Amino acid sequence: METSDAKRLLILKILSEEDQPLSSQVIKERLQERGTSLSERTVRFHMLALDKAGLTEYKEKKGRYLTADGYKEVARNQVYDRVGFLSSRIDELSYQMNFNWKKRSGTVLVNVSLVPLENSSVVYHLMAPIFESGLTMGQKVAVFRPGEKVGDVEIPEGYFGMGTVCSITLNGVYLRCGIPVTSVFGGLLEVSGSRPDRFSAIINYNGTSLDPLEIFISSGMTDCRKAAEAGHGFIGASFREIPASSLDQVSDIHQQLIEMGLGGILKMGYSGHSLLEIPVADGRIGFITAGGLNSVAALAESGISVRSRALSGLIEYKKLIPYTDLYEVLRHIHA
Repeated sequence: METSDAKRLLILKILSEEDQPLSSQVIKERLQERGTSLSERTVRFHMLALDKAGLTEYKEKKGRYLTADGYKEVARNQVYDRVGFLSSRIDELSYQMNFNWKKRSGTVLVNVSLVPLENSSVVYHLMAPIFESGLTMGQKVAVFRPGEKVGDVEIPEGYFGMGTVCSITLNGVYLRCGIPVTSVFGGLLEVSGSRPDRFSAIINYNGTSLDPLEIFISSGMTDCRKAAEAGHGFIGASFREIPASSLDQVSDIHQQLIEMGLGGILKMGYSGHSLLEIPVADGRIGFITAGGLNSVAALAESGISVRSRALSGLIEYKKLIPYTDLYEVLRHIHA
């Protein structure tokens, strides 16, 4: 297949994000959601070409699914993941998210961390203090068994997947309410006296293809357990801006998100003033969100070999469970 054929590549990406075959009609609808309008007849034409190339197969009465070669083709063309700026992927996933906070339904964005099954008995005890302290994004998680797939991450044998709510979920919620969010940077935030103090390191989203918190965790720079338990340490956080006129609406919505386990704002700053020594422009409001991977950082800090992928994919909100249920769920993860 010609990788320059953007329409066919987009069809492959759509199929790669599903765990079931899709009909031409459904593929047409998914394309429209991403701004590409094709007739169902044209979609079928492209699908036949993809079948011929060995990248898709037809399952009678159910639709098309990707072959192994199809998944490889998608992986080779994941520009956002390999060389693109993280800011582009943030904007794309924020737009794709369809969570409706009033109805408490729809998709939210998660990070996926691969944790060895042999460590399942200690995971809850290590992560719980981070959730209890409010130094991570929300109060809910998802657990994925070996063989399950989230976005382009498949859980391998010998591991389970820990899905933590990505703080970019806030961008998606506010965007659907007509409030644009600018993600400025991810950073290492120092906590003193159990309160945000200052950023000791920052990485701008528009100048990196890697998630800053992934970098900080793999480099051993976080101290989330100490920050949660002793009130002093370093956690992952991000700095974002919204229009100043949206402050009241954002505050009201965030209060509702807290009640449904999706709160993540640690501190807000006002127009024309600095927020933890970060200047906030006139007409803007700055806010700092806790990193969604902070609870997983506690595992890495304890010597557990964890592999994390930020902004892994979208899942239904109803698949999330309160972190307090994690202990019981992981007791049966081997079953």
